[in-house]
Amino acid sequence: MSQKREAIAVSILGKEYRIACAEGEEDALLKAARYLDARMKEIRSGGKVIGTERIAVMAALNIAHELLTREDSADAAASTANKRIRALRERIEIALNDSAQLEL
Repeated sequence: MSQKREAIAVSILGKEYRIACAEGEEDALLKAARYLDARMKEIRSGGKVIGTERIAVMAALNIAHELLTREDSADAAASTANKRIRALRERIEIALNDSAQLEL
């Protein structure tokens, strides 16, 4: 079964693009387009990168770097949480074993 798609107009660096979008995802697409537009304008205003294509590549690389950095941070946080959970389980097991021995 195919999902209904609609073409949504977005503006990036003053140029309009029509992008196919799944029904219900319009707000997310517009938010992503605004974010990309802002990042590209930021790079363009820096004046060191010339040309829309190069600006787009730099923005894509910056966004990819941010995403990967956040994923690494999330992985590190999950690892830390898992270590704490294991330590708490061990403490609970020790406490339960001590309690069981006291009942004997």
